[in-house]
Amino acid sequence: MTNSLMVYYLYLHGFTSSPQSYKAQVFRARFEALGLSLTLPDLNQDDFATLTLSRQLQQARDLILAQPQPTVIIGSSFGGLTAAWLAEQPDLQPHIQKLVLLAPALQFAAQWLPRLGEAALAEWQRQGVRQIYHYGDSGERPLHYRFVTDLLGYDEAQLQAETPTLICHGLADEVIAIDASRAYAAHRPWVTLLELASDHTLRDAEDDIWQAMSHFLGINP
Repeated sequence: MTNSLMVYYLYLHGFTSSPQSYKAQVFRARFEALGLSLTLPDLNQDDFATLTLSRQLQQARDLILAQPQPTVIIGSSFGGLTAAWLAEQPDLQPHIQKLVLLAPALQFAAQWLPRLGEAALAEWQRQGVRQIYHYGDSGERPLHYRFVTDLLGYDEAQLQAETPTLICHGLADEVIAIDASRAYAAHRPWVTLLELASDHTLRDAEDDIWQAMSHFLGINP
């Protein structure tokens, strides 16, 4: 068991989500029951319209670099993709101990954008902004097309940092197909993939995830 009190635990929520999401609150309660703190930053920053992967990376960078202790990142969906890119940054690698990725949004551009359709994408690019349903706010919010152009600038083949990683992904994930995590783990021996009988929310796999996560992080009571 690691000295868990000397670790900074950081949770990154998903796209169109918030620190108040079910998973974020459930796992914060689990950590608190062990006397541990789980930091839940709001990646929307009260300005969802200007959200980009690059902005999330900068926000999380600042949090990690402000801590004297090593960081464990737990990332859900788009937060999981963000966590993987954080671990790729050379100056952050000495600070990041482990990653736990929950239904990570790997291949996000390839899987999500086609669902919008070519016409809708072209209109988004032309208008510069599109209304996106935000589950954290329970309503539509504008999002600039910069989100897309920024995302397309990241090549996931470059994610080669050998940070110990646990991925938990549902077999029936309707948002990010589990094949994305399978492909990611296949050629990265430092990645462990746990396949679960669940969907993208992973809500009905909470106990299995906690058992795997707590063992992986060495925080078993």
